[in-house]
Amino acid sequence: MRIAFIMYQGSMWSGGQGVYLRYVTGELARMGHEVHVISGRPYPDLEDGVVHHRLKTFSFWAFLEGRDQLAYHDNVWEFFHPLNLWEFASTRVSFASLLNTFSFRAYRKLNELERRYGPFDLVHDNQTLGYGVALMKESRPRRPIVANIHHPLSIDRANSIREAHSAGRVVSRLLWYPGRMQPFVANRLDRIITGSESSRRSVSDEMGVPIDRIVSIYDGVDTGVFRPLDGVEKEPGLIVFAGNAEDRNKGARYLLDALAELQSEASFRLVMVGRKEKDLSWVPGEVWRLGLRRMVEYSGFLSTDELVRLLNRAHVLVSPSLYEGFGLPACEAGACGTAVVATTAGALPEVVDDGVTGLLVQPGDARALARAIKTLLDDFARAKAMGEAGRARVERLFTWRECARKTEALYRELAGCAGEPRT
Repeated sequence: MRIAFIMYQGSMWSGGQGVYLRYVTGELARMGHEVHVISGRPYPDLEDGVVHHRLKTFSFWAFLEGRDQLAYHDNVWEFFHPLNLWEFASTRVSFASLLNTFSFRAYRKLNELERRYGPFDLVHDNQTLGYGVALMKESRPRRPIVANIHHPLSIDRANSIREAHSAGRVVSRLLWYPGRMQPFVANRLDRIITGSESSRRSVSDEMGVPIDRIVSIYDGVDTGVFRPLDGVEKEPGLIVFAGNAEDRNKGARYLLDALAELQSEASFRLVMVGRKEKDLSWVPGEVWRLGLRRMVEYSGFLSTDELVRLLNRAHVLVSPSLYEGFGLPACEAGACGTAVVATTAGALPEVVDDGVTGLLVQPGDARALARAIKTLLDDFARAKAMGEAGRARVERLFTWRECARKTEALYRELAGCAGEPRT
């Protein structure tokens, strides 16, 4: 099959969507499919065998996160073209604008590629869901289009507004997140893929997509890379948080509050994987206010090898999210044989087997989070056993090969050539 993947920004550091893009497209190419990726900047790191079509986009956030791909390689006067200037200015305050402007550029690129190479058998949109994706369907109704919705952004919006401390912040969050655009587009596509049963229900409830048109396919982990390493010992008291700490949905404030409670009761060190301290706004101030500065380290973004080594050394990974469509850091920690403390938010109970591979608490409860962390800090042997059980669970349920196999089966069903998937 000839498959076109659409991704508004595909960097591995852009979030779980970028990780999904790299591994699923790579597996599909190895299964014999012709896979094309149309993406904006920052560009993805794709595997061999995947054809990449790079769109020149001018979003504000692509400018910040991908300066090496943008500012130093473009004619600066291109920014003053009316469309490009609108994209740059509007994406400063609206994520919806980023998705929508990219979707129209992708629509034009898809038409160009089909004139050059012939029609694609299927289009797979990775949570863009801009109006340009709806045009892709309207222009060729018989061509199947599926889209990933890793989780509904309306949940992020509600959590951000709940955490806002000023009227200005509430207004900015209302402007930032898409309103009706994504539900409108999602309801016009052939199928929606989401990474968990929890997310499947949320997509139906939040976006009005009939539940029978939503397929739950677990995301995966590269278990050949994320694995227990010989000769790397666990470091008692080492806690890891991996994710965008500035995203209130990730619950970093509850982790910091929990550790503030524990600092007189336990010895620990927290490594926050993500942005460097200088690139964070509210987190460093909270760390200082709570008296945690000596216990907190900001690693910045790590290479995959560095992250695997850190997870192997960690006593526990903490995922204090208010919502997760899947929970990739928790899954990667399990693959490395590390116990997890997480919340019962979203799909995390599907990833973490409570009492077996980790401990679960209610989201937004710093005191319960503190108790769970202390339980594992005080019982090193139990944490180690949970990590070993986590590795076995990931190998059984959460591999990219299995994700790609089930995705291929859906493609064949929609394209009218259903059959046994390749192995």
